[in-house]
Amino acid sequence: MLRVLFLLLLIFVPRSAYAAEMSAVTRQQIKPVLVRNEHNTLLRLTINAHEPFVQVKSIQVTIEGAGELESLQFYFTGKNAGFSSTKPFGERIQSAQSVTFNGHARLEAGENNFWLSCRVKPAANLSCKVDASVAVVTTSAGNIVPHDETPQVRKRIGIALRRHWDDGVHTYRIPALTTTSKGTLLCVYDMRRRKGRDLQEDIDIGLLRSSDGGQTWGSQQVIMDMGTYDKLPQELNGVSDPGIIVDPATGEIFCFAVWTYGKAGTHQWVRNGSEPGFEIEKSSQFMMTRSNDDGRTWSKLENLTRQLKDPKWILFAPSPQQGIALKDGTLVMPAQGRDAQDRIFSNLIISRDHGKSWKASPIASFDNNECQAVQLSDGSIMLNCRSKRPTMFRTIMVTRNLGQTWSPHATNRNTLIEPICNGSLYRFEYSEKGTTKTVLLFANPYSQKSRTNHSIQVSFDEGKTWPKKNRLLLDEFSGAGYPSLSRAGNKHIGIVYEGSGSHLVFERISIDELVNR
Repeated sequence: MLRVLFLLLLIFVPRSAYAAEMSAVTRQQIKPVLVRNEHNTLLRLTINAHEPFVQVKSIQVTIEGAGELESLQFYFTGKNAGFSSTKPFGERIQSAQSVTFNGHARLEAGENNFWLSCRVKPAANLSCKVDASVAVVTTSAGNIVPHDETPQVRKRIGIALRRHWDDGVHTYRIPALTTTSKGTLLCVYDMRRRKGRDLQEDIDIGLLRSSDGGQTWGSQQVIMDMGTYDKLPQELNGVSDPGIIVDPATGEIFCFAVWTYGKAGTHQWVRNGSEPGFEIEKSSQFMMTRSNDDGRTWSKLENLTRQLKDPKWILFAPSPQQGIALKDGTLVMPAQGRDAQDRIFSNLIISRDHGKSWKASPIASFDNNECQAVQLSDGSIMLNCRSKRPTMFRTIMVTRNLGQTWSPHATNRNTLIEPICNGSLYRFEYSEKGTTKTVLLFANPYSQKSRTNHSIQVSFDEGKTWPKKNRLLLDEFSGAGYPSLSRAGNKHIGIVYEGSGSHLVFERISIDELVNR
């Protein structure tokens, strides 16, 4: 009897009544859409059906920035709120300002999810943004106009610089970005060939170059590779954690990394991964290569361990970030290590002769590493460091005599939050209405719990304060987290970071967007 009554209701109740009992919302996530990625989610459409068996027949979408996209595709994930490309809804469609997807998806009672995904054109303008909205959903029970829960969100366009298994490499990590004297962007990073783990493993240092502000990038080069040194296999000759610096006076570029020989099953920061002394079979080695042709070719590797390391230290290594040139031409590269008491520390290596020789400064601070330096307007050097647990704030130290003595900054371990991860500090000078201005930029995962909310912050007062309103959120989701900032032209900053959409993500951001929020 109940079944008969239900069938009668289906026959005699107007279909518009069912449509009135359905609702739909759309939500966009804060993360970029990336050149080279097969899938980039633009929005999630959630339809709440009060009765089963309603059919979705079409979804009409409008796209802002459609010219930067190659194609669009909807996917039906049903009760699963996460993205999946298993069940396409309709056909893949060439991107346009207004498109309609025709398909057949049967709803269940309750929430039903659809995802709009896109492919980005290889030559998409990185300065443009993309916005998607659902105009109307046509169902067997009538039309629905969804409510947009995130009307303020517009997608930035970036590049998936390095992805899982690109060029046969399992994992890409630890980016360091710099800008040469000719304006070329160079990005160096770990090529973790077999698996994602740190040293000791089969790891080389890779390089990508861009001569157009990050819009396009050349082929990958391998610039640091210890091969099968002394007949040990590649996985016992890993080189990792690159740092890079440009001498603006000569144009010469220096790339540093740490080499571990032997030491199977160890890690250079714990246990016996490195030991006091200089011998390669005991201590990790401080290596360098140089380029005199804007990063096109690189020299044979040089070993600076005996020149730089205190033999009592357990480990001395470059910090995986960009170095700086001071106003007087002195080259300053951030460094890190473990002292004789196995305390992790940050300091600098310094060259006063354009890279012919280098000298290590005294230790800046303990219980921190992975640091980056900037020169402040008064000539002092600020060192911004990753802190050791349980401190969930950045360590900030200042020196006024090239690292001979150090003092804590007013913001030391109380202002810039972190989840224990590398960060990037950069001084950016720009012109506004004929006036030269300077800001400090800081990038890291903006969290004290996990490597999420990859962000850039701005300081207008030499790092004393970091206004909340100027924080730019790039990617709200989880990634390995390491960022690196560098100039990408007169009005743009470039950033490479370990985001949720790719092992290494590149984005280019207008300085106006950062300072005038």
